[in-house]
This record gives sequence, structure tokens and C-alpha cells, in this order.
Amino acid sequence: MRRKTVVLLKGYPRLSETFIAQELRGLERAGLDLVLVSMRRPTDNKRHPVHDEIQAPVVYLPEYLHEEPLRVAKGFLLGLFQPGFWSTLGRFVSDLGRDRSRNRFRRFGQALVLAAEWPKGAEWLHAHFIHTPASVAAYTSKITGIGWTCSAHAKDIWTSPDWELQQKLACAHWVVTCTHSGFEHLQSLAAEPERVHLSYHGLDLDRFGPFAGERSDADGLDPTRPVTIVSVGRAVGKKGYDILLEALALLPKNLEWRFEHIGGGEKLPELKVLAKKLGISQRIEWKGAMAQEEVLKHYRSADLFALACRVTDDGDRDGLPNVLVEASSQRLPCISTTISGIPELITDGENGLLVPPKDAKALANALERAIRDPELRKRLGNAAEHRVRAHFDHHTSIDQLVGLFEDEWR
Repeated sequence: MRRKTVVLLKGYPRLSETFIAQELRGLERAGLDLVLVSMRRPTDNKRHPVHDEIQAPVVYLPEYLHEEPLRVAKGFLLGLFQPGFWSTLGRFVSDLGRDRSRNRFRRFGQALVLAAEWPKGAEWLHAHFIHTPASVAAYTSKITGIGWTCSAHAKDIWTSPDWELQQKLACAHWVVTCTHSGFEHLQSLAAEPERVHLSYHGLDLDRFGPFAGERSDADGLDPTRPVTIVSVGRAVGKKGYDILLEALALLPKNLEWRFEHIGGGEKLPELKVLAKKLGISQRIEWKGAMAQEEVLKHYRSADLFALACRVTDDGDRDGLPNVLVEASSQRLPCISTTISGIPELITDGENGLLVPPKDAKALANALERAIRDPELRKRLGNAAEHRVRAHFDHHTSIDQLVGLFEDEWR
């Protein structure tokens, strides 16, 4: 029997989280009845087509408690009559002793609202991200007695303190994560490691069908045929766009290339300033955020994909960026770094090129090598597509998730 399930999200819809939207649609197609609960309202002006295909209703919690005091007050009053209210209050006070932040109050308040407004007929709770959404899920589960599970990803794992991860791993029925490094870390913290599962997101290959066109044989020598390098990602620290710009500036001056960036992000203004300072701004197009079908066109028209992922000072990092899987599915050779789950997709010299993070010189060398050698790009691109279509079909991860849910509900 498949139970009606509440899926708790940090924000919905989000252009940068196509892997979540893809998973939600896959679960619906598999027959799960979902209700989406978002902790934040959308900030993107565009939507991916998959967002319009998802049938589940969406409910928004108060993003800030002071904005909807009546909902919060009602949640508190009704919570007094819930079976687990007082033990949850005790847990909250204990957590507050370790994390004295407004954020902690916000998550407890959101949990009270969710418990009070629990969707009719729903019998399970699943959270995406093991940091703040899992905090709300854990409190809600304890208040209501409803079981919960979690999908952990990257930043949420590596920026959460061990004590909090251990606490959530102990009360969640199971947790899935999408990279081997995250999987090993969570298993090392879990009292019952067998409750942590590795599940790659994969890609909906129906949306990313094979590219039948021919790639350019440009080699960076003809000013009228520059090699096009594309990157898709938010302009945030962990994406390493400052390192990528520095690498591009290190390329020989007579090498012909152009760079396209797709995505929004808080660091866009300073990246544009950096590009001008480095003397390469005339070779760059800042495309802004795009819907998935527009991004696909750029994968198919580009010659190279580059993403200089790194670990930031606070521990934030990517897991396995879905854009690398997307680009690879289109025979677009990728250049990236050796952090997190990226080497689980790309083997250096076999189906892409990998360099150490934060190493602009090594990245520049890899870029120059690929720009000058169209045959290398062709070989790497063909191998990249083969790997994705053989090992990263999202139907596999959907089947795994459905199996985990069904085992829990028997």
C-alpha cells in the first residue's frame, strides 16, 4: 500500500534544483500521491517544463514567523494537544542550547504550523536536504508521531555539525544521499549505518535525448570560429567561477574562444568586475537564468563545458552537479575538478578532464588542451554520453526510492 506522502522542500519551484523536480515527477509516475510543502516561496521568474507536469498541490509554510503570527500562534495552541508536543519542546530547548539562532526558532515554528495544518490523508513525511528541512521534519514527526525519511545532498551534509547529523540519522527511518563521499560520511555518523543508502539522481533521458548533430572541429586558431565554452550554475562560491575566469585569462592571447555563463547568483556582479579586470569581459556572455529547454540548446551548440567546483571555507561544496550529467548526455566534453562525487561520473582522460580544485593554472592547461584538439573533445564527449546513458538513468534511482518507501510501508 502506497501512503500519501508529504515532501518537505526548502523552496519550490527552483531552477537550480531540477534534480528534485525530476524526482518528484518520477515518483508521481510511479504512483505515489504527493503533497509538496515548501519552507520558502519561489524567487525565480522562470520555471522548467517539469514543474508544470508535477500534479502535487503545493503548500507554503511561513518563511518568517513574524510575517504570519496567527498561523504560528494557532500551530502552537493546537500543538499543545498533540501527543508529542512536550517531548518535542524538550528536544527544541536542547537543540537551542547548541545552536542559539533565530533559524532554530523558525524551524520549530514551521514544524508547529505543519503539524497543525497536516494535509488530510497524508501518512508519511519525506524531507529534501538534511539541514533545515530535516530539522522541520524531525520536529514535525516527533509532534505528530508520523514517520519521516530524508534525501541528503551536499551542502546540507558538509555544513551541518556532526551532533545534529547523528541526531537526525537516529530518528529518520532512512536517509538516501547522492555521492559516495556523502554516503560514507553519513554512515560513519549513523548508529545503524544500514539505514543510509547511496542513490545517484541520474537524469531523465527522455528530456535529454541523444544529440544527433555534429560538433564543431574548431581548434582555437581561426578568429571567425572561436571554441565555445559553456557553464551552467549559480554564481556562488562553491562553483568556483572566479577560478574559472582566472584560468580563462591564463590562456594564450592568440587562442580563440568565447565563454557563456548560464545562471543567476549573488556573485554575478563581482564576477563581471573580475572578468573586466582580467581583460576577458569582451569574450564572455552572461546569459542569466534559463529554463531547461533553453539550457539544452546551449549544450548542443557549445564545444566544451567547464565547472570549477571547490570546497568553500565553511565546508560548502557540490555533490555531483546535475549539469555535468546533463552536458555529458549531449556528447559535450566536460572539464571539472576532483571534489565530492564528480570523479564518480568523470574519469580523467577517459570521458572528461579533471583538475585539482582552486588550481587556475591546471584548469587553464586542461582548457587549452581541449580547445586545441577537436578529436580529443569528440572522443571524450562520446565516452561521456555512453557513461551517462549506461549508468545514470534516473529510472534506476526512482525505482530504488519507491522500493525504500514500500519496504517501510509494508
